[in-house]
Amino acid sequence: MFPGGGQPNMQQLLQQAQKMQQDLARAQAELAATEVEGQAGGGLVKATVTGSGELRGLVIDPKAVDPEDTETLADLIVAAVQAANDNAQQLQQAKLGPLTQGLGGGMPGLGF
Repeated sequence: MFPGGGQPNMQQLLQQAQKMQQDLARAQAELAATEVEGQAGGGLVKATVTGSGELRGLVIDPKAVDPEDTETLADLIVAAVQAANDNAQQLQQAKLGPLTQGLGGGMPGLGF
């Protein structure tokens, strides 16, 4: 039911939709420009991703490199990237969550 029992104001609805679209685009651009970090092995491996999940950097402390045990290094890298992506997901939820709730639910491909 609409206030006053009348028809919805289509112009007002279109303006609201445009504003939500602009806000969403702005938040997505901020996410793409924001970097978050994840680490593993007490900081021996650090991964940096954007708020949208793009891997931007990987730092490996030389102490983590053992030519006889590359499997552990690989596990640390995977764990650091996963931690960074978890942080990116939290950032996405914080930035986009309020906007996507106004759209009636989650955004496909964004994990919520």
